[in-house]
Amino acid sequence: MTRTAAATEVRRPSSVRALTTLLYVTAVATVAVDVLNWWYAPEQGFGLAVRTGWALLRAFGLVLLVGHVRKGRTVARPFGLILVVTTVFAVGRLIVPRQGVPPWPGIAGFAVLTALCVAVLWLLYRSPAVAGHLTRHRGRLVIDRQGISWRETPPRRPAVAGWLLTTRVAAFTYSPLMLVPALVAGGAVLDGRLGAVPAVLFWFGFALATSYAVLFCTFFLLRGRRWAGRLLVAVTVVVLAVDLPLCWWLLGVDGLVRDGAPLVAAAGLALYGLWRGGHARAGADGHGPAGATAGPGGGGG
Repeated sequence: MTRTAAATEVRRPSSVRALTTLLYVTAVATVAVDVLNWWYAPEQGFGLAVRTGWALLRAFGLVLLVGHVRKGRTVARPFGLILVVTTVFAVGRLIVPRQGVPPWPGIAGFAVLTALCVAVLWLLYRSPAVAGHLTRHRGRLVIDRQGISWRETPPRRPAVAGWLLTTRVAAFTYSPLMLVPALVAGGAVLDGRLGAVPAVLFWFGFALATSYAVLFCTFFLLRGRRWAGRLLVAVTVVVLAVDLPLCWWLLGVDGLVRDGAPLVAAAGLALYGLWRGGHARAGADGHGPAGATAGPGGGGG
């Protein structure tokens, strides 16, 4: 077994090994920048603590992404795209104080982290060796004549599901991106704004309900149901219509920028992936440009 693992390691292209190293460096940089921002922050209150903790979770996500890359899974590309975009937003909103200009160590750290994230995206989407490596699907429990086994099985999805997989990953971030500002608003309730208790409770409940709505939509979306795409658009519109006003009302303009902008970015990416997936499906059916089936998640992500 040791020889097999070693042989697998040798067969990995140099670009894949460089990507895994870069992901580890980015994870460490994420932690370092978050700690640096906390150290230099003029106000180390409850809201900053919640947002910093959420940003630190990105380091764990980057480590998970390393596992997907090493195993050559198709989900690594859309997962990496969402993770990189939200990392930049999560860390970027921490370095900007309520008043004045950010401290130069925070700006320098954010610039380094952004450069690392751009390098990760470049390797994920521009390296032919990495693209050729990320072709495996997740293992599934299979029952056949040979018995019960756990092995890799390509999903029964259309070949245009790459962009739709990106849409699914982006849409699944709606709920946590609403829970973070709702938790920050909960701190305002503890400071004496008891009148905001119903709104905060509604915010929490709506965020949890959104996760189930997204799960329902994306389940059928990746199985070729066109109505699921239209339903996901409606869910996205409702999410923005509820979350952004709550951010503005309970957290002010500062909260609207810090917590509303990441959700808008995730929604935009989900809708863009849905639009590209629709064009790819049309191309596969012969009603669009040839070669439109390629997506960020591979052929059958």
